Amino acid sequence: MIQRSILKGLLDHLIEPEITLITGPRQVGKTTLMHLMAGKLSAEGKPTLFLHLDNEADFKILSSQASLIERIKTESANQKVFVFIDEIQLKENAGRFMKGLYDMNLPVKFILSGSGSMELRANIQESMAGRKRVFEVMPVSFFEFADFRTDYAHSGRLDAHLMNDFEGALVLLNEYLNFGGYPRVIMAATLHEKMDVINEIYQSYMTRDIQLLLKGHGPEIYSRMITLLAAQTGGMINLSTLSNETRAALATIQKYLWYADRTWFLKMIPPLHGNKVKEITKSPVVYFVDHGMRNFSIRMFGNVHNHRDYGFVFQNLVCSILLDTLQRHIYDLHFWRTINKAEVDFVIDRYENPLPVEVKYSSLKKPEITRSLRSFIDHYHPTDAWVINLTFAGKMVLDSTTVHFIPFFRIQPYLEELRTEPERLFRISEKEVVYRLMQPPGSNRLKKQNLYSKGAPD
Repeated sequence: MIQRSILKGLLDHLIEPEITLITGPRQVGKTTLMHLMAGKLSAEGKPTLFLHLDNEADFKILSSQASLIERIKTESANQKVFVFIDEIQLKENAGRFMKGLYDMNLPVKFILSGSGSMELRANIQESMAGRKRVFEVMPVSFFEFADFRTDYAHSGRLDAHLMNDFEGALVLLNEYLNFGGYPRVIMAATLHEKMDVINEIYQSYMTRDIQLLLKGHGPEIYSRMITLLAAQTGGMINLSTLSNETRAALATIQKYLWYADRTWFLKMIPPLHGNKVKEITKSPVVYFVDHGMRNFSIRMFGNVHNHRDYGFVFQNLVCSILLDTLQRHIYDLHFWRTINKAEVDFVIDRYENPLPVEVKYSSLKKPEITRSLRSFIDHYHPTDAWVINLTFAGKMVLDSTTVHFIPFFRIQPYLEELRTEPERLFRISEKEVVYRLMQPPGSNRLKKQNLYSKGAPD
């Protein structure tokens, strides 16, 4: 079984009173995670009740609050009951239903899961404001995949192992870039089985999620739009071109893009907004939540065959990693591009100190940066910049900016530093406030400090 890093956070949240709401695309392992949680609770002797809204008998139990409460009483034995409800979006008025149960202050902990992002956000998440915590489960990450493929023999030091066995690491990366991170695809033993599984997932998405949203209209235009976007991963969206190629109205394309984002299929990265008049601020760039699905959309599943294609998919992979690190944090992810063709793949918006990230699917031999990255540094003077590549580790200083060259397999310490940075900066700024309050009027003892001056690990 593939071990998921999000499981620890889910288990830790079992002691909290809020509803645990597990969301994400279909077939990424939400139900499996719930069964693992329920199994651990049962092993500890804690009563659990597992209900699935696709099951007719369970659906009847959930027909009313009274019937569910009656069923819970049979499991309680005067103890707190942990109630798991899978596919909660299938319940009509689910948000109001769960809000009423939560407000009864029952000795119950609810753990819910659901796909169908539109229904979840419109009918459930908003209705349960202040009563739940949302956990988004995405496809298996590369490092979860590599840990699984190496039988967890190097857990805790996976990055060092991948760098020491670089040839083996590239084999793993090649497999992941071709097939993506859906658990059932990873577990499938042959290419034929992988093709069958990814096709089933894709068709299920089109016929269940999208057909429901389109309300009877055929998904052909939507599918064509996805194919066109897959062919230009990392490229800026041109709404007029999409409209012409699909023969659909501009408003239809805009609506379909919104659907794709809200159903965890695409992620649209906006441009960095600044005061520089030459920056383009209109069109986002598009990436796929799972690059295996992206490959399938353009008949390249398992058949990424040239350096250019690998470059696009590798950039998509880095985007997914950055988004996963930044979710639920205060930083946003952008790209930077000017009319003069200067461009940086990603920019982590840290207010007055943006962090530019260049992605290179190549084995660099020495520190070298592009003219675009240099242009960004000249414009914004960040304290740090990242160049993510396959092999080279090192750094160089350009004016006041430290450029870190990060081998992809060693990116995790940098991500952890980024993940914990907001808390660290808060503690530093809090100490500054206290220090200032303790100083006599007119004191100049406190010098100006750049809160981001602590560098990332080397």
